Amino acid sequence: MNFAVLVFPGSNCDIDCYKAVEQTVGQPVDYVWHTATDLSKYDCILIPGGFSYGDYLRSGAIARFAPVMAEVAKAAAAGKYVMGICNGFQVLTEAGLLPGALRRNMSLKFRCHSTILRVENNKTAFTNQYEVGEMIDIPIAHGEGNYYCDEATLEQLKKNDQIIFRYSDNPNGSMEDIAGICNEQGNVLGLMPHPERAVNQLLGSEDGKKMFTSILNAWREQHDAASIG
Repeated sequence: MNFAVLVFPGSNCDIDCYKAVEQTVGQPVDYVWHTATDLSKYDCILIPGGFSYGDYLRSGAIARFAPVMAEVAKAAAAGKYVMGICNGFQVLTEAGLLPGALRRNMSLKFRCHSTILRVENNKTAFTNQYEVGEMIDIPIAHGEGNYYCDEATLEQLKKNDQIIFRYSDNPNGSMEDIAGICNEQGNVLGLMPHPERAVNQLLGSEDGKKMFTSILNAWREQHDAASIG
């Protein structure tokens, strides 16, 4: 299985994501620059946190126009796995690959600390190694993590079981305590907390490991089914 870690000017969690893939699943992983126009070799694309293009205008608003994002859209449409973390989540909403938007934290302060999340859906490629209701310790580091969408979109998210993680103690004012959502097909995930910073107990938690092992498990099951078919 091949992983890509996208790199925009201003990304600062790309190395963390790269190392997390190496340490959790040991699969091939490459850094891919924002000007790339071919992601066909990759099975999973990680969009890391940071401040893409300095977060000028609005978080993710410039990155969504990078050449590589057209390829991310193609990959998502083809059913490949895409995970946007923190700024990556913001980029995915700006690009229209996930609904809603991330607004300034209600406190208007940058929040950087451990958070407890509740796993709401374990039937996705990113959560199949967790239990529904499992409480996991995943850190946050953001100033614009306040998830918002209109009521119609919220009802769709609930109806389709697209709310994947909720905060136990909401740190940013996100509606319905939402910490992470997926698209209707379940192959694109966006979340504000940083699972790549929770893959070793030396960092305070290893609860993020299962997000990466879940992806590999889903990919293997998909390919085993295809080979049998």
